[in-house]
Amino acid sequence: MLLGVIADDFTGASDIANTIACGDGETGGLVTSQYMGIPDYDAGPAVEAGVISLKSRSVPKADAVAQSLEALRWLKAQGCRQIVFKYCSTFDSTPEGNIGPVAQALAAELGVDGVVVCPAFPKAGRTIYQGHLFVHDRLLNESGMQNHPLTPMTDADIRRWLSLQVTGGVGLIPLNTVRQGADALRQSLVQDGRQLVVVDAVDDTDLAIIGRACAGAPLVTGGSGVALGLPANFIATGQARGYHGGGFAGIDGPEAILAGSCSGATRGQVDRHAKGHPVLPIPVDQVMTGEIGIPQLLSFLLEHTGRAPLAYSSATPEEVRAAQERYGRENVSNALDRLFASTAQAFLDRGGKRLVVAGGETSGAVAQALDLGEVMIGPEIDPGVPILISARRDAALALKSGNFGQQDFFSKATNMLAGARA
Repeated sequence: MLLGVIADDFTGASDIANTIACGDGETGGLVTSQYMGIPDYDAGPAVEAGVISLKSRSVPKADAVAQSLEALRWLKAQGCRQIVFKYCSTFDSTPEGNIGPVAQALAAELGVDGVVVCPAFPKAGRTIYQGHLFVHDRLLNESGMQNHPLTPMTDADIRRWLSLQVTGGVGLIPLNTVRQGADALRQSLVQDGRQLVVVDAVDDTDLAIIGRACAGAPLVTGGSGVALGLPANFIATGQARGYHGGGFAGIDGPEAILAGSCSGATRGQVDRHAKGHPVLPIPVDQVMTGEIGIPQLLSFLLEHTGRAPLAYSSATPEEVRAAQERYGRENVSNALDRLFASTAQAFLDRGGKRLVVAGGETSGAVAQALDLGEVMIGPEIDPGVPILISARRDAALALKSGNFGQQDFFSKATNMLAGARA
C-alpha cells in the first residue's frame, strides 16, 4: 500500500476513494479499497491505496483523535508512504474541532510541519480564495451550511476557523503563489514554518499543482480534491502502474433509498424523486414517540420494490431546530441514525441488493450496521459519489453526502447500481 487515507465520515471516504481510483484521467489512478472502520486484517497485496472510513466528524474531539491515530498506525503497518486526512469540502466542524485537533495530532505523530489544508472540490462548486471557502458563488456561511444541525459553519475564513481549534497559528498560501508552480508552492510551505497551512485552489489545475508539490509529503489534509494529483506522483516514479478501472455489470434485486440529510440539495432531490416514485416521509415526532419504526419503513420499501422507493427524514432547517429544542439535538440524531441503520440492515437481510443512502451521518450509521468490510470502488454516479460493491453482502451501494448530486440523483443511482450507464 502506497497511499493511506483517514476519512472522518463514510460518504467522504467514498468520495476520495473515487478520486484516487480515477486519478487525473490521463495517467490513471491507484488500485483502491475502502474499509468500513479500521480493519483487523492486513490489506491484500494488490491494494495500492487504502481508505479508512471513520465516523469521527461529530464525536468528542478526544475520540476523533484517538480513532484517527489508530487508523494511522494500521496504514503505516501496511507500508503507506503518504497519509491523507480527508474531511468534508464544506469543512464541517465546530470552533472546538474536530478537524484541527486531528490534523495536529497526525502531524505530530508523523513529525511534520507545513501541512497542506485544502478542502477545495471545484467539481462540486467548493473553492478557496484568500483562505475563504466558497460554495459556488456564495461564501460558506451564506450557502446553507450555517444551518447545519450538527456543524453549523458561520465563518467562511478557514484560516480563522481553524485557528480556533489549534495551537501555534495557521498559515495561508494565496492563489498567486500556487499558480507559480509546484516548486514555488513547496518552498512556501517550508518557509511558512507553521504546522498547518491553508492553500488556495479554485480549479482542478490548482489541485494538480498542489498534488505535485506534495510529492513525498508524509501528510496532506483536505477534501477529496486534494488527492487529485497524488496518484500521478507514484505512477511517475514507477511505484504504481496506473489503474484505469474495471467493469461493473450491475446487481439485480430489490432496491431502496434512505435519506437522512437536511441539506437543500437533498431536499430538492427528494422533491424531484417524489414526482415519479413512491416516497415515505418520516416525521421526527413520530420517531421519537415510537409511532413509526423499522416495521413501517421495511414494509414500505419491500411493497414498492422495483419503483425505487424512498424513505426520508429530510426536513427544513426550521423543522430540525424545533425537533432539537423539543427532544435534544443528540437524541434526535441518534434516534434517526438507529432507525435508518436498522432498516438498512433488515432490508439487506430480507434480500435487498441495491441501497442508496443520503447524508454523511446517516451513511456512516448504515455502513457500520451493515458490516460491509472491504468494498470495491465502482463507476462514478455524480462527482464525488461512486458505486460501492460489497462482496461480503453481495450488494451494491451509493453513500451520498447531503450536498452532493444532481436533482435526479436518486433514480440515476438506483439505475446505475443495476448496471445502467449514466
